[in-house]
Amino acid sequence: MTVFLLVFFSITEIILLAAIIFFFLRLKKSEELVTQLQSKQQEFINKLHFNAQLETELMNTFEERQEELARLDMQLDQKTRKLKKILAQAEEFSRSPQFLRQIILTGHKEGKPVSRLAKATGLTIEEVELIIDQHT
Repeated sequence: MTVFLLVFFSITEIILLAAIIFFFLRLKKSEELVTQLQSKQQEFINKLHFNAQLETELMNTFEERQEELARLDMQLDQKTRKLKKILAQAEEFSRSPQFLRQIILTGHKEGKPVSRLAKATGLTIEEVELIIDQHT
């Protein structure tokens, strides 16, 4: 019976040793898995940090662009007002009797027909002929 007990305990010790080796191998594998997860987590954190920096830079450049656009819009409004003022002056000048008279006389000297001069100045043919007759 002692031999039987000795064999039984020996087999039990071998089984326990095998179980310990199995658990030790599983523990090693789990440690490797945890290490991989930690490294991937660190990579993920680094990517999040990089994305946050990129977002901050984008927001800063967006604000700068918005400020630049506002400044350009103000400049455009100023230029528009100036151009409207110049256009109004040009309209006034082009409708002045002296300017129209000068156009008609210059066109007449170049040999342009009276109908064409009337159309260009917005006057009637009779008015154009009167101006030409007054000059000659």
